[in-house]
Amino acid sequence: MLDIQLIRKDPEGIRAALARRGFEPPIDRLLELDAGRRRLLSEVETLKAERNRVSKEIGGMKEAAEREARIAEMRDLGERIESLDLQIRQIDEDLQALLAGLPNLPDPSVPDGPDETASVVIASSGEPPSLPFEAKAHWDLGPQLGILDFERGVKLTGSRFYVLSGAGARLQRSLIAWMLDLHIRQGYEEKYPPFMVRGQTLFAAGQLPKFQDNLYRDHEEDLWMVPTAEVPLTGLHMEEILEAEELPVRYTAYTPCFRREKMSAGRDVRGIKRGHQFDKVEMYVFCRPEDSEAELERMRQHAEETCALLGLTHRVKLLCTGDLGFAARKTYDIEVWAPGCGEWLEVSSVSNCGDFQARRANVRFRAGKGTKLAFPHTLNGSGLGLPRTLIAVLENYQQSDGTVVVPEILRPWMGGIEVIRRGGAA
Repeated sequence: MLDIQLIRKDPEGIRAALARRGFEPPIDRLLELDAGRRRLLSEVETLKAERNRVSKEIGGMKEAAEREARIAEMRDLGERIESLDLQIRQIDEDLQALLAGLPNLPDPSVPDGPDETASVVIASSGEPPSLPFEAKAHWDLGPQLGILDFERGVKLTGSRFYVLSGAGARLQRSLIAWMLDLHIRQGYEEKYPPFMVRGQTLFAAGQLPKFQDNLYRDHEEDLWMVPTAEVPLTGLHMEEILEAEELPVRYTAYTPCFRREKMSAGRDVRGIKRGHQFDKVEMYVFCRPEDSEAELERMRQHAEETCALLGLTHRVKLLCTGDLGFAARKTYDIEVWAPGCGEWLEVSSVSNCGDFQARRANVRFRAGKGTKLAFPHTLNGSGLGLPRTLIAVLENYQQSDGTVVVPEILRPWMGGIEVIRRGGAA
């Protein structure tokens, strides 16, 4: 959430910054509400001070008639204060609703552009490898190996669901366990959060109210299925005050993720690239504001290292303003090459959210004794997301005979399985 003081101080600067995202903020209405709120607060404070002064006088009055007259005056004054308090609460609600709908300000280093076509590739681990045979896409390779079952997924739940079997299920589980262990070695503390959260937790992460239609909700208990582990990790320190020496705090977590994906016809509709349920390992950081850029580069390095250790050719894109997520001020996408699909697949988005989420979650830190409380910066990054990482492993490690070699680094988590083949693994 943006700071109303910042909008008050530089309304045209905020208007121009959000225009870079193609967003037209209701600055005039915000300022009108803010000015009205401050005016009413000033009036209420004056009236309350008057009530307190007269209340003390009443206690010393000896004349009953005079005392009763003053009490009647204070009764009218109390009703006026109550009316003003009600107006202030309504303005607060309207003001907070407008502020909650404003996206984060883009960092000055983010390139301008209307959509993903303007995002810029800034680094690459090399050219996409060419297999010495015609590569199969995972939607053919998986069923032929008996490890990916679309029909039973549809039978169980519906479209965009599938079942992983045998070595395929084990490969998915191995990737998750290996990535968590890797991130622990990189300096993150593992968390195992709930997969359902309260609405306030989603608000803190910037998911509500913006993405309400994309989320799954249990209306009876008023709980929401998490769309990403970023949500519960943001909420871990909600309404808390951290000490400066605690920062940075770095977490990693696995969760399944649930989203009502709105898919365009003909876009990402084949295979398992996009679905309503998927697994993801997340990295998350709370840090001092002056350290957030360094933490962003550190997290990006960790996501790239994960791709490199899996032997996957990858590239890094700096997202343009029109492609930024709602809460992000700067984002890197890490994409890996999938030879069967013949395309780059995004497996990680690494974002600096500044104090946007911390302000919504009311997470603060104390920089030192006697200093004013401040909001930390938050950062998040996939480390990595599945099933696209699984797709890349299957398609890059496939062999001409239809088998798939298990990456050596995953074999300890695969019980020593080296090759996935039809009817079993070897």
